[in-house]
Amino acid sequence: MKFWYSISFTFFLLLTNLNAQELNCQVQVNYSQVQGTDLKQVSDQIQKAVLEFMNNNKWGKDQFLPHEKIDCSILIILEERPEIDYYKGRIQIQARRPIYGSSYYSPILNIEDQDFAFKYQQFQQLDFNLNTFQSNLTSVLAFYAYVILATDYDTFSPLGGTEYWQKAQIIMQNAQNAAESGWRANERNNRNRYWIVDNALQPVFEGIRKCMYDYHRMGLDKMSENVEDARAEIFKALEKLKPVYQARPASFPLQLFFNAKRDEIINIYRGATPEEKTKVLELLMLVDPANTTRYTKIQE
Repeated sequence: MKFWYSISFTFFLLLTNLNAQELNCQVQVNYSQVQGTDLKQVSDQIQKAVLEFMNNNKWGKDQFLPHEKIDCSILIILEERPEIDYYKGRIQIQARRPIYGSSYYSPILNIEDQDFAFKYQQFQQLDFNLNTFQSNLTSVLAFYAYVILATDYDTFSPLGGTEYWQKAQIIMQNAQNAAESGWRANERNNRNRYWIVDNALQPVFEGIRKCMYDYHRMGLDKMSENVEDARAEIFKALEKLKPVYQARPASFPLQLFFNAKRDEIINIYRGATPEEKTKVLELLMLVDPANTTRYTKIQE
């Protein structure tokens, strides 16, 4: 009897691990800009609901072991409360990826979405259907769940996140008639959710996604083996951004790439040879000219 119980329990654990959800998401809600005696209680409930929504849903078909979950975080900043159950503010999404042979995690996503408005009633169940717009809250959260997955998969195989970019696109298309902003092409100067996914799937921006793969798999993942060779591969990956910049200078996808990677690139090349520093500085000042001053830290 004990032997059978042991086998059954082990099999249960195996099934649980094989069906583990993909995200390990930390959530924080900041309500300091909004007045209300119940805000602490409500914000705690929103935080708990969002945490469970992101971490308990199964977003794709691949099986993830617990240690393979994608580390990510969501910061919701509430700025207005026009109605008792209606909130306006911002949402910041970050994600990171482990680097082979080290304890280092590399940032792969850093987006601040300034068009975040949603209804939430206390103890509300957050439901989601990929093919139906049910609420702006769940649509925004699911959209960014797929963007996190798409970005992560792009770092592990060439254009590997396409399936998840396409799912994010479905959510965007279903939200075209939503009362809330952030979903349509003519909003926020081509810098909103519509353009995040539309640009990711355009061939002209493919170089960014190919760069993400080469930068991480050919570069960072080999740092523990040979730092100099890995830096050379990272430089070759960054060169894939040149045709993107030449076709669409100062574009939103390039901004998102450097929002996540800029500080890391500076730290990587601070230890490079003078020749490497000169080459990478020339490249970075070409493809991200607005931040030239920050890149000079490489020479410090």
